[in-house]
Amino acid sequence: MKFLSHFFSWVFLPLLMPSYGILISLFVPAYSTDLEMTSLYFAPIESKWALFTIFFLFSVVAPGVSFVLLHRFKVISTIDIERQGERSLPLVIMLVYSLVLFFLLVYKAGEGTLPRYFYALPLSGVAVTSIFLLINRWIKISLHGAGAGILLGFLIVFTRAQDHFSLVWVLSALLAAGLTMAARLYLRKHTPLEVYTGFTLALLLTAGIHQYLS
Repeated sequence: MKFLSHFFSWVFLPLLMPSYGILISLFVPAYSTDLEMTSLYFAPIESKWALFTIFFLFSVVAPGVSFVLLHRFKVISTIDIERQGERSLPLVIMLVYSLVLFFLLVYKAGEGTLPRYFYALPLSGVAVTSIFLLINRWIKISLHGAGAGILLGFLIVFTRAQDHFSLVWVLSALLAAGLTMAARLYLRKHTPLEVYTGFTLALLLTAGIHQYLS
């Protein structure tokens, strides 16, 4: 159980969860009969990989490298930022990269060129990290729970925008959320309050922002 808990904690790292959502939205068959473009499944493969690369660089690579540097210079004691008092700067870094990603999408693609959920996802990151910065003063709210909530919230809204999209992916995201939260609780990295609060807030914020922009 300990090995599996560590495995799920790394596979479902908070930084990776938005990229999983983008991969699913780009490469899993989905289309709508609505006049608005709600899916990029039929877009050229080069365009899809270019878009995914932008998301991956600013949501995984850039913050990941920043955390490694923070650890190397002993600003944080562990890469996964276990200590509550060390979380403020990493959260600010994630917030900044989310903002940069949003403005880069608007600048490169143009506002309204892409489906709205592509703009909503980095904005969700801004909202979640901002709220978590405040809450972290009182409890060590779970970032793993937040990542799971962001992925599930994104897929729920994305699914509602499609006429044909398999619910298997939403159920898979729900299963991933359950495994992630169970792993964090088993490893005693968080209390139930910290895990469930992180998941619920991230889910509601992400779904709310996506729904508002849709």
